[in-house]
Parts: sequence; C-alpha cells; structure tokens
Amino acid sequence: MKAINPWINFNGNAEEAFTFYKSVFGGEFKKIVRFKDLASAEFPVDADDANKIMHIALPIGKNNVLIANDVPGFLGRVDENENRSKIAVSTDSREEADKIFNGLSAGGSVEMPIDDSPWGTYASMFRDKYGIEWIVEFDPSN
Repeated sequence: MKAINPWINFNGNAEEAFTFYKSVFGGEFKKIVRFKDLASAEFPVDADDANKIMHIALPIGKNNVLIANDVPGFLGRVDENENRSKIAVSTDSREEADKIFNGLSAGGSVEMPIDDSPWGTYASMFRDKYGIEWIVEFDPSN
C-alpha cells in the first residue's frame, strides 16, 4: 500500500481552504480538477458547480497528501459539524484496490462502486459497516 491520506469535503470553498493550507505547509498543488474540466454528455455539470473543485491534492511531507473536493449541489450541503471527511487509501495496483474495497465495504453502503473514474484513476467511495467513510484509489500515473 502506498499511503493513507485524509480527504475533506467542502461546501464550495475547497480552493480557498487549500490556498490557506498551502500557505501553512508550503509546496505546490499536485492536481487541481474542476467539475467543468470533466463536463461531457455522460457527466453533465450544473453551471453553479462548474468552477467548484472536483479534486485538489497538496503533498505534505514525503509520503502524505491532503486531498479535497467541493460537494456538487445535487448531493446537498455537507454537515460541517459531522461527516465531511473520508479516509483515502492509495494502492499500488488495481488488484490491491479491489481487495481493500471488497474487504472494507462488506456490510457497508457503497456510494461509488470501484471502477475507472472520470479523473483518470480507479476509485471507489463507501461507508463501512461502522459508518466510517473511505475512498480506495489506484492512480496508474503515479
């Protein structure tokens, strides 16, 4: 396994928050993807969500990455006093991603089944049987 990283959901201010985090931790953003960057017939994007962040990553230290996104309007607002973060597991292979996804999601609820994602990774999102939210992802470009 490559790493386990925190993933934070924001209500439209992910870029502002991450600019602040960057000023504290230093470094450069590894990736910034806006919803409009992925807009297509299969993935329509509401005008209110177009400039929101779908994925932003800030490396912190040698092996850690702070990751976030803005929650699109159709999913509703995130309760900022409760579940607004996930544990992101970065794997070394698709096979390892499948194994971890299948194990952790057993008995839980799957938000996004493991599959190729619109942002170029092999990813899933789910809540385990204890209510903990996870993202399991394999990025072939790393």
